[in-house]
Amino acid sequence: MSDTPLYLRVAEELRARIESGELQPGTRLPSVAEISGQYGCSNSVASGAYRLLVDEGLVISRHGAGHYVRSRETPELLVRQHRKRSEDSPFARGTAEQGVAGTWRHESTTEAAADAVAARLGIPAGTPVMHTSYVYLADDLPVQLAESWEPLDVTGQSLVALPEVGPYAGLGVAARMRVLAIEVGTPVERVRARMATRTEAQALDMNPPGPVLVAERTYYDQSTGRAVETADVVMRGDRWVAVYGQPPAV
Repeated sequence: MSDTPLYLRVAEELRARIESGELQPGTRLPSVAEISGQYGCSNSVASGAYRLLVDEGLVISRHGAGHYVRSRETPELLVRQHRKRSEDSPFARGTAEQGVAGTWRHESTTEAAADAVAARLGIPAGTPVMHTSYVYLADDLPVQLAESWEPLDVTGQSLVALPEVGPYAGLGVAARMRVLAIEVGTPVERVRARMATRTEAQALDMNPPGPVLVAERTYYDQSTGRAVETADVVMRGDRWVAVYGQPPAV
């Protein structure tokens, strides 16, 4: 009997099938339970084999959906570019222009502004804000996350208070604020690169975790200078390139 641990033998057999081309990129692999039944082993053995293949970059793990053979091709870049006036979601409009279906999941809750958020919005800590969490998808694959906060004393008495509910659902910040007669112009952004956290990597299907672009964005009322929305936007570093400014029209 071989002294090689069983999880390594399971990983080696799957690796050979992947590298030979028998299992093509995008193929859904057997479930942990199926592997356990095939080899007569515990689920921990099958999980260990998959963890090894994920770490090697051969397999990706999609939360709740199983394991898949990772594509060796570099994904196409998505261009992120500010637009001065648009009634649509900037994400949906931008992805559509690049031939990609842009969708998103969201969840909004009312909460008291934490110190950091309050400082960015120029309001006292504890002031009520609407907090919305987003997962953005391009062709059903997660490519971007965002956490957004808006002061409820700006939006709370109107139908734009819930960003993704009601007649103004799906609009960008600029278009929604225009409903309140507020012009925000181009937001201020602080952009940096770092490695994804474990939670971000899981949400973005990054196995193993890789670099992300992080934009700390704030929209201001152009007439009063007041901040009306601030957000943390996290983008997969292998999927996005940010473009700022526009060439002159000639």
